[in-house]
Amino acid sequence: MEDKKGFFDGNPKMLFVFGLVTGVALTSILGGSINWPTLNSNNDEVVRTFDDPNTDGTGDTGGDVAVLDPVTNKDHILGDIKKAKVVLVEYSDFECPYCERHTPTLQQVMEDYGNDVALVFRHFPLTSIHAEAAPAAEASECAAEQGKFWEFHDEMFARQSELGDDLYYEVAGDLKLDQDQFDKCYTERIYAQDVADDLQSGVKAGVQGTPATFINGMLVSGAVPYETMVDAIEAVLAE
Repeated sequence: MEDKKGFFDGNPKMLFVFGLVTGVALTSILGGSINWPTLNSNNDEVVRTFDDPNTDGTGDTGGDVAVLDPVTNKDHILGDIKKAKVVLVEYSDFECPYCERHTPTLQQVMEDYGNDVALVFRHFPLTSIHAEAAPAAEASECAAEQGKFWEFHDEMFARQSELGDDLYYEVAGDLKLDQDQFDKCYTERIYAQDVADDLQSGVKAGVQGTPATFINGMLVSGAVPYETMVDAIEAVLAE
């Protein structure tokens, strides 16, 4: 395996770009390798991992490492993650207004970069301030069970002011989901633990608020402008 460099040993362009980006916190660097599918202890196929984390999110490279969990077949993925040069892992909250603002930025990135970029969505419900964050996340997993996660995701952000049970059932109907299956899944909170697991993986990686988007392991905090995301992605592509 090739030697990995720390961030401050990186190329000048990388240092310059990230010196300009407000709200960008370096948490780990992916050395560019792809780890092909294996099975973890939960029998979830691992499709990408993020190697050699070297900071704890505080800027102190000598501290405890922050670990970004590998992407598995349980994650929600847009794009060809095995071939993408850049992987965005977003921790988000359906009730967070900044996440709603950030969503069109990520959609534009996906449109502009095509197969070079893949997007992974993970839940990070801020339940202390957003009463509908966890229920919306669980409802989205029930939609995912029937192959409609991204459609449900888009509706949650488009109709954020309406979040609540009535909306979840309405959207499930609009998407022509099996209503009985969706109702049972949602009322029995089948995916509560999955949402909690996403949250814990974000905490472990150093996420403190939403949206939090990891770009090949580098944490960009907040709903940053499209140009900021492009600068960060271009810096990674230039490595």
